[in-house]
Amino acid sequence: MDKFPIGIIILAAGGSLRLGQPKQLLAYEGKTLLENAINAGRESKAIDCVVVLGGNEEVIRKQLDLKHTWVISNPDWEKGMSASLRLGLKLLITKRSLDAVLLMLVDQPFVDATLLDKMMTKWVNNGKGIVACAYQNTLGVPAIFGKEYFPELLALSDAEGAKKVIYSHPLETMAIDFPLGIVDVDTQQDYEKLLRKS
Repeated sequence: MDKFPIGIIILAAGGSLRLGQPKQLLAYEGKTLLENAINAGRESKAIDCVVVLGGNEEVIRKQLDLKHTWVISNPDWEKGMSASLRLGLKLLITKRSLDAVLLMLVDQPFVDATLLDKMMTKWVNNGKGIVACAYQNTLGVPAIFGKEYFPELLALSDAEGAKKVIYSHPLETMAIDFPLGIVDVDTQQDYEKLLRKS
């Protein structure tokens, strides 16, 4: 299978404070949310995939076999998601020659390799610098950013997210419909609703 020169960053460093337990370890369809995210990245046509951990890292590493997964630790995970984004991106671009990066979250359970490959194919073929998912009247992650946007991603302040870069370049952004992108797991109620759906 030909790989795209695109690296994936799985943002999984949050402390799951509203949930009260590590969301990375929640079971869904026989695997944890983190394992499902890693499998999606691995099975896709991306050239590489890195997971950024932070909150509850010791517990996660004890419960999951991550020795064949590229994992980095974000000691500043409490500062916000962009700290993890910066860490993952800096690492990827020192190890790989990338044309783009794809950002995904650990708690979007309906993201799979099929969606990621569709996004990467669109990015390669459409000439737009950004491909973002469209759900519930917004654009967000998973999202792909061409390397020309790496400086902007690296310059995000701790409280800002990649959505700022997406909305800064509307003419350079292609949207892919992904209604299930709205489903994420922040609370126990979210998780129970997810289990009922499955």
